Amino acid sequence: MKKQAYLLISLILISLFLLTACSPAKPFAAEDFAMGTVINQEIYGADAQKTSQEVMAKIKALEALMTINAPGGDVNRLNDRAGNGYVALNPETISVLKSARKISELSNGAFDVTVGPVVKAWGIGSDNPQIPPDAVLKKLVALINYTDVHLDEANNQASLQRPGQIVDLGGIAKGYAGDVAKAIYQKNGTQSALINLGGNVVALGHKPDGSTWSIGIQNPRSETGEVVGVVHVSDQAVVTSGDYQRYFEKDGKRYCHIIDTQTGYPVESGLMSTTIVASSSTEADGLSTATFVLGLTKGLDLIKRYGQAEAIFITTDKKIYVTKGLQGNFQLKDARHEYTYVQEG
Repeated sequence: MKKQAYLLISLILISLFLLTACSPAKPFAAEDFAMGTVINQEIYGADAQKTSQEVMAKIKALEALMTINAPGGDVNRLNDRAGNGYVALNPETISVLKSARKISELSNGAFDVTVGPVVKAWGIGSDNPQIPPDAVLKKLVALINYTDVHLDEANNQASLQRPGQIVDLGGIAKGYAGDVAKAIYQKNGTQSALINLGGNVVALGHKPDGSTWSIGIQNPRSETGEVVGVVHVSDQAVVTSGDYQRYFEKDGKRYCHIIDTQTGYPVESGLMSTTIVASSSTEADGLSTATFVLGLTKGLDLIKRYGQAEAIFITTDKKIYVTKGLQGNFQLKDARHEYTYVQEG
């Protein structure tokens, strides 16, 4: 059941690889499973199969470093040492923690990797999700503070200031993996490729025929994965966070996996999804979570202050807000006429 749920990804890729008959080449396509999701690659050029295998080997190595769902690895070693000084970590783990700190500071803690204790208490996405008692949540929320993650970059070390604190990189690690995949493509001489890590999409260059990649934005309330819009990109990452990706329902109420770091409860920000388009997949991943937590108005403000990304916000009253820089590259595809398209100035 869990694996099937991940197959309904946050971004539906449409018309990505259906090139016209005059296209110069056909892609090598590969599918695998890592980081809790299905991963698809489409690679054009020589040695594509070898490149795809190198990418997957690297992603699985990153998963082992950064997961909290299996023993060992950097993140669990850091968490095990919470309150007890520094621990040596892989430079890549340090890099992800540094990126997380940047997004946390920009969003004033709306994105915070120390949300781990609260995430574990809810168990959303596991076999046993539950609503923790208010008293428990109050104690756990007190452990959330990204400034308690201390980095010694010169020596590749990090520490957590207080016992009981838990780092969870689930909101940024897939983004980093997307950037690493793109770097491998470039190292191997690939000029056109796309990787989809369960909805975290990274495009290298254009399609071989010179056209942009067309990436569908999922209808957050569709059970069949239908899209409500298409964004056209080249050489960029497209990352979505939404309340439909992992959630459970109790007494008719939906509880999504994204936690409000101020309350300890799943977010109720008036949004169903946010999609970020940026050159950095790592930062787009963190920003998609941060903007979803902040809601439309504060989320738009964050995107403006960041200055290197565009966004698509879908609200609970079924309006789609698209930032100015994307408006020429976004098409509404609302077959049921459920949504209203709003262009942001």
